[in-house]
Amino acid sequence: MRVIDSHTAGEPTRVVVDGGPDLGSGPLAARAARLEAEHIDFCASVVLEPRGHDAIIGALLLPPSRPDCAAAVIFFNNLRNLGMCGHATIGLAVTLAHMGRIGPGQHRFETPVGIVEVRLHEDGHTASVVNIESYRLHKDVTVEVEGHGPVTGDVAWGGNWFFLVKDSPIALKAANIRPLTDLTLRIRKALETAGITGADGAWIDHIELFGPPEDPAANSRNFVLCPGGAYDRSPCGTGCSAKLACLAAEGDLAPGEEWVQESVIGSTYRISYRPGENGGVIPTITGQAFVTSDAHLIFDPADPYRTGIRSG
Repeated sequence: MRVIDSHTAGEPTRVVVDGGPDLGSGPLAARAARLEAEHIDFCASVVLEPRGHDAIIGALLLPPSRPDCAAAVIFFNNLRNLGMCGHATIGLAVTLAHMGRIGPGQHRFETPVGIVEVRLHEDGHTASVVNIESYRLHKDVTVEVEGHGPVTGDVAWGGNWFFLVKDSPIALKAANIRPLTDLTLRIRKALETAGITGADGAWIDHIELFGPPEDPAANSRNFVLCPGGAYDRSPCGTGCSAKLACLAAEGDLAPGEEWVQESVIGSTYRISYRPGENGGVIPTITGQAFVTSDAHLIFDPADPYRTGIRSG
């Protein structure tokens, strides 16, 4: 199986170029559901140890069903599909450029949640992603968190479901990654216990904490817990989209005004929005990605860890 690895603002993406499972035909959303239901061992084998680690996001590259799209892609982690992934979309654009399939300019990618527009900049490393419409579902939801007490946040959609806490109770420093991870895992558990969900009962699988930035050129710093329990090294593209929806709903950021979001490791995205057709926002996320390897994964049938090492 051929894969090309990259990182976007520190967050890794592994694009599966050849050798993925046969998902048949039909709408991409249906093929994504088939990937999760029938081939989750494939997903885990690609992103988990011994070949990877919990932070890697997989991107299964497929032929597009629409002639106006450069590629179709299904994003996944070790647990399930991701409807959309901002950092991996930037990584995919840079990967396709590395492969010689696209050049600088405007491109469209087909994802299970809709068409995403991407502009690859002239430097070949920077890309701007125009995400799907994002919105805030609930404001000021308070849950009782074990070992901590009440925590209040907003529930918003940015391509994945987020619980966004405006003022982190723990300083957002790299030295605090372990306690920040433990806290966000407890917050997610508290949401589950309280029965708080996204639309139609969807699992709120991402928790996002905010605080003041370290870089004076940035507007905010964040820490994002991903579904598999790893933290996002980047500022998180779908998390930034959910943040923009909340900022817009509060009247704290005007359309077209730029916001610089800093991650817990200090990497940044430049983000902005325009109004959406359904009352939400259409986010634009700009960041940089770099290809780190072009490799073939080997799956020996005799290998007892061929499908990945799962913790817990």
